[in-house]
Amino acid sequence: MIRQELINPNDYQYDLPKERIAQYPLEQRDLSKLLVMRNGEISEEVFRNLPEMLPGNALLLFNNTRVIRARVLFTKPTGAQIEIFFLNPLLPSHDHEIAFGSGSPVVWECIIGNAKKWKTGDLTLCFPCEGHDTTLVARLVNRGDESSQVELSWEPAHLTLASVFEAVGHVPLPPYIQRADEPEDAGRYQTVYARHDGSVAAPTAGLHFTEEVLEQLNVKGIRQEKITLHVGAGTFKPVSTETIANHVMHREEIIASRQLLESLSHHEGPVIPVGTTSVRSVESLYWFGVGLMRSREAIPEHFSVQQWEPYRYDAEQLPQVQEVFGYLAAEMATQKIEYLRGDTSLMIVPGYRFAVTKGLITNFHQPGSTLLLLVSALVGGAWKKAYQYALEHDFRFLSYGDACLFI
Repeated sequence: MIRQELINPNDYQYDLPKERIAQYPLEQRDLSKLLVMRNGEISEEVFRNLPEMLPGNALLLFNNTRVIRARVLFTKPTGAQIEIFFLNPLLPSHDHEIAFGSGSPVVWECIIGNAKKWKTGDLTLCFPCEGHDTTLVARLVNRGDESSQVELSWEPAHLTLASVFEAVGHVPLPPYIQRADEPEDAGRYQTVYARHDGSVAAPTAGLHFTEEVLEQLNVKGIRQEKITLHVGAGTFKPVSTETIANHVMHREEIIASRQLLESLSHHEGPVIPVGTTSVRSVESLYWFGVGLMRSREAIPEHFSVQQWEPYRYDAEQLPQVQEVFGYLAAEMATQKIEYLRGDTSLMIVPGYRFAVTKGLITNFHQPGSTLLLLVSALVGGAWKKAYQYALEHDFRFLSYGDACLFI
Protein backbone atom coordinates (compact mmCIF):
# COMPACT_ATOMS: atom_id res chain seq x y z
CA MET A 1 0.00 0.00 0.00
CA ILE A 2 1.40 3.40 -1.01
CA ARG A 3 1.48 6.01 1.73
CA GLN A 4 0.84 9.20 -0.21
CA GLU A 5 1.47 11.34 2.84
CA LEU A 6 5.14 10.29 2.69
CA ILE A 7 5.65 11.57 -0.87
CA ASN A 8 7.17 15.05 -0.72
CA PRO A 9 6.51 17.27 -3.77
CA ASN A 10 9.78 19.07 -3.12
CA ASP A 11 11.62 15.93 -4.23
CA TYR A 12 10.31 16.54 -7.75
CA GLN A 13 11.67 20.04 -8.23
CA TYR A 14 14.51 21.04 -10.53
CA ASP A 15 15.95 24.33 -11.77
CA LEU A 16 14.39 25.24 -15.12
CA PRO A 17 15.81 28.48 -16.56
CA LYS A 18 13.20 30.60 -18.36
CA GLU A 19 15.25 30.64 -21.53
CA ARG A 20 14.90 26.84 -21.80
CA ILE A 21 11.10 27.05 -22.05
CA ALA A 22 10.25 26.94 -25.75
CA GLN A 23 8.12 29.94 -26.74
CA TYR A 24 7.63 28.80 -30.34
CA PRO A 25 7.54 25.39 -32.05
CA LEU A 26 10.26 24.29 -34.43
CA GLU A 27 9.52 24.95 -38.09
CA GLN A 28 9.43 21.18 -38.75
CA ARG A 29 7.58 19.11 -36.13
CA ASP A 30 9.58 15.91 -36.43
CA LEU A 31 13.00 17.62 -36.29
CA SER A 32 12.71 18.11 -32.55
CA LYS A 33 15.23 16.34 -30.37
CA LEU A 34 14.35 12.96 -28.85
CA LEU A 35 15.99 11.81 -25.64
CA VAL A 36 15.82 8.02 -25.45
CA MET A 37 16.19 6.37 -22.05
CA ARG A 38 16.29 2.59 -22.35
CA ASN A 39 16.89 0.68 -19.12
CA GLY A 40 18.51 3.75 -17.59
CA GLU A 41 20.89 4.41 -20.50
CA ILE A 42 20.50 7.67 -22.44
CA SER A 43 20.95 8.33 -26.14
CA GLU A 44 20.01 11.31 -28.29
CA GLU A 45 18.04 11.10 -31.54
CA VAL A 46 15.89 13.18 -33.86
CA PHE A 47 12.17 12.59 -33.43
CA ARG A 48 11.60 11.50 -37.02
CA ASN A 49 13.75 8.44 -36.20
CA LEU A 50 11.28 7.35 -33.51
CA PRO A 51 10.01 4.28 -35.43
CA GLU A 52 13.52 2.81 -35.33
CA MET A 53 13.68 3.26 -31.56
CA LEU A 54 10.52 1.22 -30.85
CA PRO A 55 10.02 -2.52 -30.49
CA GLY A 56 8.41 -3.94 -33.63
CA ASN A 57 5.54 -5.47 -31.64
CA ALA A 58 4.65 -2.23 -29.83
CA LEU A 59 1.25 -0.57 -29.82
CA LEU A 60 1.22 3.23 -29.63
CA LEU A 61 -1.82 4.82 -28.02
CA PHE A 62 -2.62 8.38 -29.16
CA ASN A 63 -4.97 10.93 -27.60
CA ASN A 64 -6.98 12.34 -30.53
CA THR A 65 -8.61 15.20 -28.67
CA ARG A 66 -8.69 18.55 -30.45
CA VAL A 67 -7.80 21.86 -28.78
CA ILE A 68 -10.61 24.41 -28.91
CA ARG A 69 -10.18 28.17 -29.20
CA ALA A 70 -11.25 28.44 -25.60
CA ARG A 71 -10.20 32.04 -24.82
CA VAL A 72 -12.61 34.81 -25.77
CA LEU A 73 -11.67 38.48 -25.21
CA PHE A 74 -14.36 41.07 -24.51
CA THR A 75 -13.83 44.83 -24.15
CA LYS A 76 -16.13 46.83 -21.87
CA PRO A 77 -17.28 50.34 -22.82
CA THR A 78 -14.77 51.59 -20.23
CA GLY A 79 -11.95 50.00 -22.20
CA ALA A 80 -11.29 47.25 -19.66
CA GLN A 81 -10.53 43.89 -21.28
CA ILE A 82 -12.16 40.77 -19.83
CA GLU A 83 -10.88 37.36 -20.84
CA ILE A 84 -13.21 34.37 -20.46
CA PHE A 85 -11.47 30.99 -20.54
CA PHE A 86 -14.06 28.29 -21.26
CA LEU A 87 -13.23 25.08 -19.39
CA ASN A 88 -16.16 22.64 -19.28
CA PRO A 89 -19.69 22.59 -20.73
CA LEU A 90 -22.59 22.53 -18.27
CA LEU A 91 -25.72 23.22 -20.37
CA PRO A 92 -27.28 21.93 -22.56
CA SER A 93 -24.93 19.00 -21.85
CA HIS A 94 -21.71 18.06 -20.08
CA ASP A 95 -20.80 16.09 -23.20
CA HIS A 96 -18.33 18.04 -25.35
CA GLU A 97 -19.62 16.65 -28.63
CA ILE A 98 -23.20 17.69 -27.86
CA ALA A 99 -22.07 21.05 -26.45
CA PHE A 100 -20.08 22.04 -29.55
CA GLY A 101 -22.88 21.04 -31.87
CA SER A 102 -25.51 23.06 -30.01
CA GLY A 103 -26.86 26.49 -30.86
CA SER A 104 -27.46 29.43 -28.56
CA PRO A 105 -27.51 29.61 -25.53
CA VAL A 106 -24.97 27.53 -23.56
CA VAL A 107 -23.59 27.60 -20.01
CA TRP A 108 -19.95 26.78 -19.28
CA GLU A 109 -17.60 26.60 -16.32
CA CYS A 110 -15.03 29.34 -16.92
CA ILE A 111 -12.03 31.17 -15.53
CA ILE A 112 -12.44 34.94 -15.83
CA GLY A 113 -9.41 37.12 -16.34
CA ASN A 114 -9.61 40.65 -14.88
CA ALA A 115 -12.77 39.52 -13.07
CA LYS A 116 -12.72 42.54 -10.73
CA LYS A 117 -13.64 44.70 -13.70
CA TRP A 118 -16.74 42.62 -14.45
CA LYS A 119 -19.10 43.01 -11.55
CA THR A 120 -22.42 43.59 -13.31
CA GLY A 121 -23.90 43.76 -16.79
CA ASP A 122 -23.44 41.70 -19.94
CA LEU A 123 -20.40 41.64 -22.19
CA THR A 124 -20.95 41.99 -25.93
CA LEU A 125 -18.79 41.18 -28.93
CA CYS A 126 -19.61 41.59 -32.65
CA PHE A 127 -17.83 39.66 -35.41
CA PRO A 128 -18.45 37.84 -38.72
CA CYS A 129 -19.21 34.11 -38.55
CA GLU A 130 -20.04 31.90 -41.54
CA GLY A 131 -21.21 34.87 -43.57
CA HIS A 132 -23.35 36.34 -40.77
CA ASP A 133 -22.91 39.50 -38.72
CA THR A 134 -22.84 37.83 -35.32
CA THR A 135 -23.41 39.27 -31.84
CA LEU A 136 -22.07 37.33 -28.87
CA VAL A 137 -23.29 38.06 -25.33
CA ALA A 138 -21.72 36.76 -22.08
CA ARG A 139 -23.72 36.85 -18.85
CA LEU A 140 -22.26 35.95 -15.46
CA VAL A 141 -24.47 33.26 -13.89
CA ASN A 142 -22.44 32.41 -10.80
CA ARG A 143 -19.12 33.77 -9.57
CA GLY A 144 -16.83 31.32 -7.74
CA ASP A 145 -13.41 31.50 -6.14
CA GLU A 146 -11.57 29.31 -8.65
CA SER A 147 -14.07 29.19 -11.53
CA SER A 148 -17.39 30.77 -12.48
CA GLN A 149 -20.43 29.89 -14.57
CA VAL A 150 -21.07 31.97 -17.68
CA GLU A 151 -24.01 31.88 -20.07
CA LEU A 152 -23.05 32.51 -23.67
CA SER A 153 -25.73 33.45 -26.22
CA TRP A 154 -25.49 34.67 -29.80
CA GLU A 155 -27.41 35.75 -32.87
CA PRO A 156 -28.04 34.13 -35.29
CA ALA A 157 -28.86 31.44 -32.71
CA HIS A 158 -28.65 28.54 -35.19
CA LEU A 159 -24.86 28.87 -35.48
CA THR A 160 -23.08 26.14 -33.55
CA LEU A 161 -20.87 26.86 -30.58
CA ALA A 162 -17.99 25.22 -32.49
CA SER A 163 -18.30 27.73 -35.32
CA VAL A 164 -18.56 30.66 -32.87
CA PHE A 165 -15.38 29.60 -31.04
CA GLU A 166 -13.60 29.04 -34.34
CA ALA A 167 -14.51 32.55 -35.49
CA VAL A 168 -13.79 34.57 -32.37
CA GLY A 169 -11.78 32.45 -29.92
CA HIS A 170 -8.05 32.46 -29.25
CA VAL A 171 -5.74 29.46 -28.93
CA PRO A 172 -5.30 28.72 -25.18
CA LEU A 173 -1.52 28.67 -25.02
CA PRO A 174 -0.08 27.56 -21.66
CA PRO A 175 0.71 30.26 -19.10
CA TYR A 176 4.46 29.69 -19.42
CA ILE A 177 4.34 30.65 -23.11
CA GLN A 178 4.53 34.34 -22.45
CA ARG A 179 3.18 35.84 -25.63
CA ALA A 180 -0.15 36.29 -27.36
CA ASP A 181 -1.32 33.53 -29.66
CA GLU A 182 -0.44 33.98 -33.33
CA PRO A 183 -2.05 32.56 -36.51
CA GLU A 184 0.57 29.78 -36.67
CA ASP A 185 -0.50 28.46 -33.27
CA ALA A 186 -3.92 27.44 -34.59
CA GLY A 187 -2.24 24.61 -36.47
CA ARG A 188 0.91 23.99 -34.46
CA TYR A 189 -0.74 23.75 -31.02
CA GLN A 190 -2.72 20.83 -32.45
CA THR A 191 -1.71 17.26 -33.30
CA VAL A 192 -2.00 16.16 -36.93
CA TYR A 193 -4.42 13.42 -35.81
CA ALA A 194 -6.69 15.63 -33.65
CA ARG A 195 -10.36 14.81 -34.27
CA HIS A 196 -12.64 15.54 -31.30
CA ASP A 197 -13.15 19.07 -29.93
CA GLY A 198 -12.80 19.46 -26.18
CA SER A 199 -9.32 20.23 -24.86
CA VAL A 200 -8.09 23.53 -23.47
CA ALA A 201 -4.50 22.28 -23.62
CA ALA A 202 -2.78 20.14 -26.24
CA PRO A 203 -1.58 16.58 -25.56
CA THR A 204 1.86 17.92 -26.36
CA ALA A 205 3.77 14.66 -26.81
CA GLY A 206 1.77 14.25 -29.99
CA LEU A 207 2.84 17.60 -31.45
CA HIS A 208 6.05 16.03 -32.82
CA PHE A 209 4.28 13.51 -35.05
CA THR A 210 3.93 14.12 -38.77
CA GLU A 211 2.09 12.10 -41.40
CA GLU A 212 5.49 10.83 -42.54
CA VAL A 213 6.38 9.51 -39.06
CA LEU A 214 2.97 7.86 -38.75
CA GLU A 215 3.48 6.19 -42.12
CA GLN A 216 6.91 4.92 -41.06
CA LEU A 217 5.29 3.37 -37.99
CA ASN A 218 2.90 1.57 -40.33
CA VAL A 219 5.79 0.36 -42.49
CA LYS A 220 7.47 -1.11 -39.42
CA GLY A 221 4.22 -2.80 -38.38
CA ILE A 222 3.81 -0.81 -35.16
CA ARG A 223 0.13 -0.67 -34.29
CA GLN A 224 -1.58 2.66 -33.66
CA GLU A 225 -4.76 3.13 -31.64
CA LYS A 226 -6.70 6.22 -30.55
CA ILE A 227 -8.40 7.23 -27.33
CA THR A 228 -9.88 10.59 -26.34
CA LEU A 229 -9.13 12.46 -23.14
CA HIS A 230 -10.16 16.12 -23.15
CA VAL A 231 -7.30 17.91 -21.40
CA GLY A 232 -8.36 20.46 -18.79
CA ALA A 233 -6.58 23.53 -17.47
CA GLY A 234 -5.83 21.59 -14.28
CA THR A 235 -2.95 19.92 -16.13
CA PHE A 236 -0.95 23.11 -15.39
CA LYS A 237 -1.90 23.18 -11.71
CA PRO A 238 1.26 22.81 -9.59
CA VAL A 239 1.38 20.64 -6.51
CA SER A 240 1.34 23.21 -3.71
CA THR A 241 0.51 20.95 -0.74
CA GLU A 242 3.10 19.64 1.70
CA THR A 243 2.32 16.04 0.76
CA ILE A 244 0.84 14.45 -2.35
CA ALA A 245 -2.01 13.06 -0.25
CA ASN A 246 -3.54 16.54 0.07
CA HIS A 247 -3.38 17.48 -3.60
CA VAL A 248 -6.74 17.41 -5.39
CA MET A 249 -6.31 16.01 -8.90
CA HIS A 250 -8.29 17.57 -11.75
CA ARG A 251 -11.02 15.56 -13.49
CA GLU A 252 -11.03 15.00 -17.25
CA GLU A 253 -13.41 13.35 -19.71
CA ILE A 254 -12.51 10.04 -21.41
CA ILE A 255 -14.08 8.46 -24.50
CA ALA A 256 -12.97 4.99 -25.64
CA SER A 257 -14.30 2.84 -28.48
CA ARG A 258 -15.17 -0.84 -28.30
CA GLN A 259 -12.75 -1.37 -31.18
CA LEU A 260 -9.90 -0.02 -29.00
CA LEU A 261 -10.77 -2.36 -26.13
CA GLU A 262 -10.94 -5.34 -28.48
CA SER A 263 -7.54 -4.40 -29.89
CA LEU A 264 -6.00 -4.10 -26.42
CA SER A 265 -7.52 -7.42 -25.39
CA HIS A 266 -5.60 -9.23 -28.16
CA HIS A 267 -2.31 -7.31 -28.09
CA GLU A 268 0.67 -9.24 -26.71
CA GLY A 269 3.42 -6.65 -27.10
CA PRO A 270 4.21 -3.50 -25.10
CA VAL A 271 1.64 -0.70 -24.99
CA ILE A 272 3.40 2.67 -25.21
CA PRO A 273 1.14 5.69 -24.68
CA VAL A 274 1.91 8.95 -26.44
CA GLY A 275 1.73 11.48 -23.61
CA THR A 276 0.68 11.41 -19.99
CA THR A 277 -2.97 11.94 -20.95
CA SER A 278 -2.94 8.66 -22.88
CA VAL A 279 -1.34 6.96 -19.85
CA ARG A 280 -4.02 8.20 -17.48
CA SER A 281 -6.74 7.24 -19.97
CA VAL A 282 -5.72 3.64 -20.58
CA GLU A 283 -4.79 3.00 -16.96
CA SER A 284 -8.17 4.41 -15.88
CA LEU A 285 -9.96 2.12 -18.33
CA TYR A 286 -8.20 -0.86 -16.77
CA TRP A 287 -9.26 0.07 -13.23
CA PHE A 288 -12.82 0.75 -14.36
CA GLY A 289 -12.83 -2.71 -15.93
CA VAL A 290 -11.50 -4.34 -12.75
CA GLY A 291 -14.28 -2.72 -10.72
CA LEU A 292 -16.92 -3.78 -13.23
CA MET A 293 -15.70 -7.39 -13.28
CA ARG A 294 -16.00 -7.54 -9.50
CA SER A 295 -19.42 -5.93 -9.29
CA ARG A 296 -20.87 -7.75 -12.33
CA GLU A 297 -23.10 -4.74 -12.92
CA ALA A 298 -24.13 -3.34 -16.29
CA ILE A 299 -21.89 -0.72 -17.88
CA PRO A 300 -23.07 2.67 -16.63
CA GLU A 301 -23.90 5.53 -18.97
CA HIS A 302 -20.99 7.46 -17.44
CA PHE A 303 -18.17 5.85 -15.46
CA SER A 304 -15.78 7.57 -13.07
CA VAL A 305 -12.33 6.66 -11.74
CA GLN A 306 -11.37 8.39 -8.51
CA GLN A 307 -7.97 9.87 -7.66
CA TRP A 308 -6.67 7.13 -5.34
CA GLU A 309 -8.99 4.29 -6.39
CA PRO A 310 -6.36 1.92 -7.88
CA TYR A 311 -4.15 2.08 -4.82
CA ARG A 312 -6.59 0.10 -2.67
CA TYR A 313 -6.33 -3.07 -4.77
CA ASP A 314 -4.13 -6.01 -3.81
CA ALA A 315 -1.69 -6.41 -6.71
CA GLU A 316 -1.61 -10.19 -6.27
CA GLN A 317 -5.31 -10.50 -7.01
CA LEU A 318 -5.57 -8.35 -10.12
CA PRO A 319 -6.63 -9.85 -13.46
CA GLN A 320 -4.49 -9.68 -16.59
CA VAL A 321 -4.81 -6.69 -18.91
CA GLN A 322 -6.13 -8.74 -21.84
CA GLU A 323 -8.77 -10.32 -19.60
CA VAL A 324 -10.04 -6.96 -18.34
CA PHE A 325 -10.25 -5.33 -21.75
CA GLY A 326 -11.77 -8.47 -23.24
CA TYR A 327 -14.45 -8.42 -20.55
CA LEU A 328 -15.23 -4.74 -21.22
CA ALA A 329 -15.42 -5.30 -24.98
CA ALA A 330 -17.73 -8.28 -24.55
CA GLU A 331 -20.02 -6.38 -22.18
CA MET A 332 -20.15 -3.45 -24.59
CA ALA A 333 -21.12 -5.80 -27.42
CA THR A 334 -23.85 -7.39 -25.27
CA GLN A 335 -25.27 -3.98 -24.33
CA LYS A 336 -24.79 -2.65 -27.88
CA ILE A 337 -22.44 0.11 -26.70
CA GLU A 338 -19.91 1.46 -29.18
CA TYR A 339 -18.21 4.02 -26.90
CA LEU A 340 -17.41 4.14 -23.20
CA ARG A 341 -17.81 7.62 -21.73
CA GLY A 342 -16.58 8.66 -18.34
CA ASP A 343 -14.08 10.75 -16.43
CA THR A 344 -10.96 10.25 -14.42
CA SER A 345 -9.10 12.06 -11.69
CA LEU A 346 -6.53 9.26 -11.42
CA MET A 347 -3.28 10.53 -9.94
CA ILE A 348 -0.22 8.46 -10.75
CA VAL A 349 2.59 8.88 -8.24
CA PRO A 350 5.75 6.91 -7.39
CA GLY A 351 4.76 3.46 -6.17
CA TYR A 352 1.82 3.19 -8.57
CA ARG A 353 1.48 -0.24 -10.23
CA PHE A 354 1.20 0.29 -13.98
CA ALA A 355 -1.26 -2.21 -15.40
CA VAL A 356 -0.96 -1.40 -19.12
CA THR A 357 1.85 1.08 -19.77
CA LYS A 358 5.27 -0.36 -20.70
CA GLY A 359 6.89 2.80 -22.04
CA LEU A 360 6.14 6.45 -22.65
CA ILE A 361 6.63 9.13 -25.28
CA THR A 362 6.37 12.52 -23.61
CA ASN A 363 7.71 16.06 -23.39
CA PHE A 364 9.71 17.56 -20.53
CA HIS A 365 7.42 18.73 -17.75
CA GLN A 366 7.29 21.55 -15.23
CA PRO A 367 9.10 21.16 -11.91
CA GLY A 368 6.86 19.81 -9.15
CA SER A 369 4.00 18.93 -11.51
CA THR A 370 1.73 15.90 -11.39
CA LEU A 371 3.03 15.07 -14.87
CA LEU A 372 6.59 14.80 -13.57
CA LEU A 373 5.33 12.61 -10.71
CA LEU A 374 3.80 10.29 -13.32
CA VAL A 375 7.13 10.05 -15.16
CA SER A 376 8.87 9.28 -11.87
CA ALA A 377 6.31 6.58 -11.14
CA LEU A 378 7.31 4.92 -14.42
CA VAL A 379 11.11 5.30 -14.39
CA GLY A 380 11.88 6.00 -10.74
CA GLY A 381 14.68 8.39 -9.84
CA ALA A 382 16.11 8.03 -13.35
CA TRP A 383 13.98 11.03 -14.37
CA LYS A 384 16.61 13.24 -12.70
CA LYS A 385 19.33 11.78 -14.91
CA ALA A 386 17.23 12.32 -18.03
CA TYR A 387 16.31 15.90 -17.15
CA GLN A 388 19.88 16.77 -16.19
CA TYR A 389 21.10 15.42 -19.54
CA ALA A 390 18.43 17.48 -21.34
CA LEU A 391 19.44 20.65 -19.50
CA GLU A 392 23.12 20.08 -20.29
CA HIS A 393 22.51 19.30 -23.99
CA ASP A 394 20.30 22.18 -25.07
CA PHE A 395 16.95 20.41 -25.13
CA ARG A 396 13.89 22.66 -25.27
CA PHE A 397 11.32 22.24 -22.48
CA LEU A 398 7.54 22.09 -21.99
CA SER A 399 4.72 22.22 -24.55
CA TYR A 400 6.59 23.46 -27.62
CA GLY A 401 9.82 21.77 -26.54
CA ASP A 402 11.56 18.49 -27.33
CA ALA A 403 10.50 14.93 -26.52
CA CYS A 404 11.71 11.86 -24.67
CA LEU A 405 11.08 8.15 -25.00
CA PHE A 406 11.19 6.00 -21.89
CA ILE A 407 11.41 2.24 -22.44
